Amino acid sequence: MTDTTDSAAAGARPTLPNAVAAMEAELTAWRRDFHRHPELGYEETRTAALVAERLRAFGLDAVETGIGGTGIVGTLHGSGGPGASAERSIMIRADMDALPIVEATGAAHASTTEGVMHACGHDGHTTMLLGAAKRLAENRAFDGTVHFCFQPAEEGGAGAKAMMEEGLFDRFPVRQVFGMHNWPGLAPGHFALTDGPVFAGAGEVTIRITGQGGHAAFPHHTTDTVVAMAALIQALQGVVSRRTDPSQPAVVSICEVKAGFTHNVLPGEAILRGTTRAFDKGVWEKLYAEIRRIAGGIAAAHGVEITIQQGENPYPPMINDGATTDFTEAAMRAIFGDAFVTRGHPPAMVGEDFAFMAEAVPGCYVLCGNGNSAALHHPAYDFDDTALTAGVALWSGLVERALPRG
Repeated sequence: MTDTTDSAAAGARPTLPNAVAAMEAELTAWRRDFHRHPELGYEETRTAALVAERLRAFGLDAVETGIGGTGIVGTLHGSGGPGASAERSIMIRADMDALPIVEATGAAHASTTEGVMHACGHDGHTTMLLGAAKRLAENRAFDGTVHFCFQPAEEGGAGAKAMMEEGLFDRFPVRQVFGMHNWPGLAPGHFALTDGPVFAGAGEVTIRITGQGGHAAFPHHTTDTVVAMAALIQALQGVVSRRTDPSQPAVVSICEVKAGFTHNVLPGEAILRGTTRAFDKGVWEKLYAEIRRIAGGIAAAHGVEITIQQGENPYPPMINDGATTDFTEAAMRAIFGDAFVTRGHPPAMVGEDFAFMAEAVPGCYVLCGNGNSAALHHPAYDFDDTALTAGVALWSGLVERALPRG
């Protein structure tokens, strides 16, 4: 794998078209406005209204709102008019939602909404796609149709799935779909992509242990849910280490534990919540089966009842399509030069609901550098505004190459 940190240390940036570079101040103002006014999943009313207003002002051929809640699709035809079929149409997607985190950046453009912040850079993703829509609407230097998809509720709400359930690809048929996420540690102006799995399938699991509570002085009159809970947490560590193929990465993490309310009463109920993750869908499904098997044994051994509930919207693994990834890499190298593009970036165990789209239509998900920022979902995280123009250059250049004029 190419080392992506050397150019970062040198401060190297790709050369961008003058028209795109000139957008930096405008893009920064948009992004910081979105950052000041973050909205949680399916609550992105202000954000969606601004997006739709700007798309219409740019002169897009159609702007449809309210898809999957607050989702928006803006449609732009190239200089030759609408694409004759899905083969002359592509979609680019950005997410709009924020996170329930108290911001700690100290920035002048910090969130004005208490307890909510853009800690994952969706404000930057939205801005870059808006910038590309403006640039392409100005020159229409392509032949076919591009749909700009602004999606709600990526952060656990499966907004991509909600848009698809309302006919996203039936209403806007396309041959390929593209998405992007910023990546701390990768230099601004640099891009990376991965063959096959990019992010893991990710699902929530809730485990409820029910027994007979009672006075702590008389444990023999109870069925102790706390002891059963402790045994279960320990036993679940064997799912990955002893029940999963060592060549297949997987994660089972218990992240939330609730039991009891005072020091001298054994509780009648204990609740565990956690997450399961794997790059292979079969491995991911096996994790749940193993959790159920182990829980059954613990329940029998401790005389308690254990129920397992999967989350409502598990995200499938995010898998890049081979041919679409080949095309995307070639386009990025043509736009930015070889020094700014890495293929073979290691996959990560985070979840991403663009995976729903990539299951339905050949897709490619790329990473763009966010420099030495705080980590994603950290209270001190902020999107690097110097990366905005590079994102606009990528999306506008990719459209021109995916839908070239004859």
